Amino acid sequence: MKAKELKDKQEKELKELLQERRERLRQLRFELSQGKVKNIKEIRETKKDIARILTILNQRNK
Repeated sequence: MKAKELKDKQEKELKELLQERRERLRQLRFELSQGKVKNIKEIRETKKDIARILTILNQRNK
């Protein structure tokens, strides 16, 4: 997701999206340990999405 897309969302939507991304990251890590992940790049992208969401939430709280 792009940062611009995230800035247009409400805080509640961002928190829900953050929860979804964290759950997806947990699933990817579990699958990686089992050797089922074919696209390792998805883990990196998911981590970056989480960081973007947290950055926007922190900016709004200031």
